[in-house]
Amino acid sequence: MVSTQATLSAPERVLLVGVQSDQIDAKEAQSLLHELRGLAKTLGLDVVEEIVVKLREKTANLLLGKGKADEVVTIAKSENVDSIVFDYPLSPVQQRNWETLSGKKVYDRAELILKIFSARAMTREATLQVELANLKYSLPRLAHSYEELSRQRGGRYGTKGSGEQKLELDRREIEKRIHEIEDELEEVKKSRSVQRKRRERIEIPRAALVGYTNVGKSSLLNALSKANALVEDKLFATLDPTTRRLSLASGTTLLITDTVGFVRNLPHGLVEAFNATLEEAADADVLLHVADASDPETTIHMATTEKVLAEIGAALVPRVYVLNKTDIADPEVVEVWRRDHPDGVLVSAVTGDGIAELLVKIEERLTSRMEEVVLKIPHSDYALVSLVHREGSVLSEEADEDGTRLVCRIPERTLAKVAKYRIAR
Repeated sequence: MVSTQATLSAPERVLLVGVQSDQIDAKEAQSLLHELRGLAKTLGLDVVEEIVVKLREKTANLLLGKGKADEVVTIAKSENVDSIVFDYPLSPVQQRNWETLSGKKVYDRAELILKIFSARAMTREATLQVELANLKYSLPRLAHSYEELSRQRGGRYGTKGSGEQKLELDRREIEKRIHEIEDELEEVKKSRSVQRKRRERIEIPRAALVGYTNVGKSSLLNALSKANALVEDKLFATLDPTTRRLSLASGTTLLITDTVGFVRNLPHGLVEAFNATLEEAADADVLLHVADASDPETTIHMATTEKVLAEIGAALVPRVYVLNKTDIADPEVVEVWRRDHPDGVLVSAVTGDGIAELLVKIEERLTSRMEEVVLKIPHSDYALVSLVHREGSVLSEEADEDGTRLVCRIPERTLAKVAKYRIAR
């Protein structure tokens, strides 16, 4: 006999439904379904079965035609699943009709991702952002929740039923909460802007790790900075930006930030909600675009990441392309990636292979748009020597009784501060 405890702790059994259409060919549909499986497992769901259905013509009530819909329901019932998850956006009406037809919980990729983000948000800001996305997603679906109550009419002719009254009250409450969260996030945004201005006054160069979810960005941050950022073999293991400080060979200090991973068909509400995290990429001096050497979908994932980076205004930020997980690499993936990114760096965050080369490459990118100058800084202004070390790259340094002579590469903003000490070679 199965205990109540075991029954309560049993994972949700799900049927995943991929959709092939005129816009999504069979190969892409399978690829997206594979990704949906990873998302489901990240949430702890038990994927019992997965199928791809061909969408010949969309229907308003079920998305699929009646015949295909009956096939999906038959499989769901024969496999005794708890839920059906579609890898395709469902309207509130379609979701309601599917649940009526199947007698199962039904949701789509957007709701699945929202569930993951809700479970993984840790900081106050991330929690607010996820709550906001959830509320905006649920608002048009409220009618579904009170469909039965809305039929319970009573009182005088023309009065609203209890379901309609409840719906209207809840809609007002949700809209009020949305405004409250937006106001709170605006305050957080102002605070973050102040923090950013302080960082800019210090003028420490910044790098951001970007890439598809689960490519090993957090592991790479740990390997580069000897930090201990959260590392899990799950999609969206990191939602909040984590920043660490590291020193490059020239003595330059660098702030490096791990950002949230990208995924195809991310709910629009979450793209907006996580602009705060993505701003770290747009404001960086260099981006480390990380890819997974073990994943045959790497080319597609990189294209997805580049598309989002362009949308947030980071298209022109200098890149260092990094192929991670070379310790478990697929040789074909490595071959294609090398061809597309001949100047990229192959690394393994686990073994440490390639990390030294990556640090050199980061420094090259940081100094590529810097000017090489010779400075003679008197001892009385020695603080500027530290400034040059922090903001630029020192090629040579000699001290004598008159001061310190530096041959260095520095950005334009630093040159303005030390221009009066510039000398000819």
